[in-house]
Amino acid sequence: MKEIIWGRYSLLVYTGILTLFSLVLLFYIPALILFFLPSAVLFAICLKDFLQKKRSVLSNFPLLGRFRFFLESIRPELRQYYWESDDDEVPYSRNQRSMVYQRSKNEGGVRPFGSLEKFYENDFVWLNHSISPSNIKSQNFRTKVGVGKNAYEMSVLNISGTSFGAISPPAITSLNKAASIGGFAHNTGEGSLSSYHEDGGGDAIWQISTGYFGCRDKKGNFCSKTFSEKAKKNQVKMIEIKLSQGAKPGHGGMLLAPKVTPEIAKTRGIAIGVDCISPSHHKEFSNPIELLNFVEKLKKLSGNKPVGIKMCVGHPWELISIVKTMVQTKKIIDFITVDGSEGGTGAAPVEFTDHIGCPLKDALVFVDNALIGANLRDRVKIGASGKVVSAFDIAHICALGADWVNMARPFMFSIGCIQCRSCHTGECPTGIATMDPMRYRAIDIEDRSIRAANFHKNTLFVLKELLESVGVNHPCELNRRHIVRRLSESEIRLADQIYPRAEKGELLKKGKKNILDPRLNVYWNKVSSKSFNYLPGSI
Repeated sequence: MKEIIWGRYSLLVYTGILTLFSLVLLFYIPALILFFLPSAVLFAICLKDFLQKKRSVLSNFPLLGRFRFFLESIRPELRQYYWESDDDEVPYSRNQRSMVYQRSKNEGGVRPFGSLEKFYENDFVWLNHSISPSNIKSQNFRTKVGVGKNAYEMSVLNISGTSFGAISPPAITSLNKAASIGGFAHNTGEGSLSSYHEDGGGDAIWQISTGYFGCRDKKGNFCSKTFSEKAKKNQVKMIEIKLSQGAKPGHGGMLLAPKVTPEIAKTRGIAIGVDCISPSHHKEFSNPIELLNFVEKLKKLSGNKPVGIKMCVGHPWELISIVKTMVQTKKIIDFITVDGSEGGTGAAPVEFTDHIGCPLKDALVFVDNALIGANLRDRVKIGASGKVVSAFDIAHICALGADWVNMARPFMFSIGCIQCRSCHTGECPTGIATMDPMRYRAIDIEDRSIRAANFHKNTLFVLKELLESVGVNHPCELNRRHIVRRLSESEIRLADQIYPRAEKGELLKKGKKNILDPRLNVYWNKVSSKSFNYLPGSI
């Protein structure tokens, strides 16, 4: 009886008594309706909680248990705003987000009173500077991708894949318009080139995924005619075939039903209001030679525009088989976008996000080594995407082998993302990762596009200053000897001493070879153009 009156059922008892008492008095004092209605509603909620069996907490703690679920629902916000440290990366720290916000608003990004970094902790990384700095005239760093009249001059910083559907129409247009203002590129993501990308007028990299969205027939197969019509548009500068994505490698893209509106369905060529789960593999090819033939096919259909692949590195022999096939057939992929496993996404199984795929830095070194060893590095360019946010991150990634860097989440921060991590629900509070018109109406395209362009411009200005301090004139001049990493309190090493190296063309030499990268050494002679796997019986 004590537990009923004072314990877990107390609200059920008290609201019941109050409802009954006010109901009796209501016949004598009509004004008590103001007490009866609220108490009746609360008693009904308590009774419903007590009788239901789906949630034990509510059954045992009627009404009171709802506070537990409410506090649980706002836990991320409470942690982010009140208890999270400024340098807790979950996945981006407050310091990182603040830096993006400041640069997007042209408020600078300086820090007073010294660094907050822990210089003597393991894995601390820094950039070696020079006592004779360079003097760089322009921060418009470019890399030529492809050959011929349609080769593209790629900026060192671009917007990574952001699909229409994963993010809202005004968010897409804001980012693409920023690309137009700043003279950089915007990757469409696998959701196809939409009218909202075209409204922005910026350079677009059209990503073709396993679902062939935007260039598929009614059965979901690749459609050459539809592809050619879109690919030849002046706005499309390059084509990227997505083999795998860092946040969910080996798993198809995911656009959950709440986001599949009639407009999305029309753009992608899919059913309305049904989960859109891309196949895990392509129908157009199943081995390296077929992949390269598909690349050649897309080049012809697009008017010889640069065509490349995007992949999160998994089995090393798969990448090696592609590189070796390029050497044998002379059919060259124009670029490889290396996506690290720390990359972001709107939705993915947690196990894939946390434990599948190679992290960006390790993967980047491997891809760079493979291309150098095959004497293809000058022809095949490398883009990198993952958890990259600052000018130092760009310099670091370029020093490890990238020609340019793609960012998605930092650009989303620049247009208002607050990292509430509800991208998959369609209930984004800022209107960015949602298809709800009542939510995305809050996005002012003119204002947000300028903010994203400001972030790009200010980040490249800091990158220019970093390069000057190092004594180089372009990110392509950075190498692994510029990066230093602390391995322990008493040991520091250059990245060049940590990662295996490759000599130019060493994989093509006959006879005994001294190949330092163990993956290349083991698998180069055990792969073929007929399979992504190594040869049977070779290991």
